[in-house]
Amino acid sequence: MANVKLDRLDKQILTMISDDARVPFLEVARVCDVSGAAIHQRIQKLTNAGVLKGSQFIIDPEKIGFETCAFIGLNLKNPESFDVVVEKLKEMPEVVECHYTTGNYDLFIKIYARNNHDLLNIIHDKLQPLGLSRSETIISFHSAIERQMPVADFLAAE
Repeated sequence: MANVKLDRLDKQILTMISDDARVPFLEVARVCDVSGAAIHQRIQKLTNAGVLKGSQFIIDPEKIGFETCAFIGLNLKNPESFDVVVEKLKEMPEVVECHYTTGNYDLFIKIYARNNHDLLNIIHDKLQPLGLSRSETIISFHSAIERQMPVADFLAAE
């Protein structure tokens, strides 16, 4: 994975839109002292380069009835089945993240469940049939920090 070379304008744009993805492009243009068309072109360039991965509204799972957040380390009976297992995990709406990891687990996932009983059913009915040799579940009581990469801090240092 090659790093994308960012100039001063790219860094300004990233800093502004990471603070507020809904900031109008014309406002970004005004602050950056360039045309609106220039901002549109830069946003497109950053998107095409994979620096930006779209924009979205973030839904609070707890507000819509998903009270349990859990992180689960998965160990597969057959490590060659990584790709098949990941495809099946993609089909489970409760799974919101999946990471290939080093250390104690083959995969590490983040899931949301309606409650602890629902979590038990997800583990028993959906995860165990994937061919796990074992799993370890950690329930999150509360997220203390939840944010995007603080690009302004890192980009200023370059």
